[in-house]
Amino acid sequence: MRNILLEDAKQAIEQNIKWDKLRKATVLVTGAAGMMGSYITRTLLQLEAENQWGIEVYVLVRHPEKLPGDIREKVTIINQSVDEPIKTDVSFDYIIHTAGPASPLIMKDNPVETIAANVLGTYYTLELARKSQAKGYLFISSREIYGQPYSGQKEFTEDVYGFVDPLSARSCYPEGKKAAETMCVSFAQEYGLDVKIARLAHTYGPGMSIDDGRVQADFLRDVVNNRDIVMKSEGRPIRTYTYVSDAVAAIFYILLNSDDIAYNISSPESTVSIRELAETLVDAYKDRNIKLVIDMPNTTGNTGAAPFTLGILNSQKLRELGWKPRYSLQEGLMRTVKYLEGAENR
Repeated sequence: MRNILLEDAKQAIEQNIKWDKLRKATVLVTGAAGMMGSYITRTLLQLEAENQWGIEVYVLVRHPEKLPGDIREKVTIINQSVDEPIKTDVSFDYIIHTAGPASPLIMKDNPVETIAANVLGTYYTLELARKSQAKGYLFISSREIYGQPYSGQKEFTEDVYGFVDPLSARSCYPEGKKAAETMCVSFAQEYGLDVKIARLAHTYGPGMSIDDGRVQADFLRDVVNNRDIVMKSEGRPIRTYTYVSDAVAAIFYILLNSDDIAYNISSPESTVSIRELAETLVDAYKDRNIKLVIDMPNTTGNTGAAPFTLGILNSQKLRELGWKPRYSLQEGLMRTVKYLEGAENR
């Protein structure tokens, strides 16, 4: 299903983004083995293939063997963890920092490593950007920095925040992202670094792990295996979902077209409850006779899932740059299933 990945990269390049800023640029992408990092890297490689601009792409990964083969052969690899000083003499024009755990299972079992990866990883990549006198730096943040809305709040713009409990170990992720954001603006103020922050809503698509414990991963795994979707709750929490290639186009809008620092990335049209997410998949695959089954346990344990019940991001600020999502929720989910099933059969 490489054609899906190629289509997505080409569709991003067709956007009205100031791509020419990347002529002869040296770009570092951290976390390039993950979904976001691999999509960003693949987009840069496709941009170079189509234009021959002399773009050099470096990736920082801890496990190079996990890099997709079509990426591994076209990039220069820095093999190390991001939470250590970065061992390179290369000066980078742009750094896109995507590395960091996003799995609820990791957050549950390894909260120390989770917060360290976000805080230390951001510090070391920012320090590399400073030494490089980089033209741009972008940090991938999360809707989780907003926390739980206070009474009366229905959505989050970039300057409205809710509650995050700092004494909960599960806050290792949102508090780590928040500290990293403050690190970004501190480097901007003290050193004049051009930093950007992209706050992602729930993002899904080809390249995601269907074993990482997030509900969209669990549901997609059920569909790929042609079995009923089993929910362990009533599924009331509301989330906004964005297909990965739409999110990647947004990231480049922010990096290359924007003047401000922080932007939400979300597809408001794809705002649904967890139950509605499951129902969307059931409806999309009626021919498979997949059903939605509610099987609530008698007791609830620490699953690592975010405790927030409402997480709607307002993306108006991003849309004013010219961005808009291409795929509806059902289209994006079906595209992901098509990729996953093709990948299984390769």
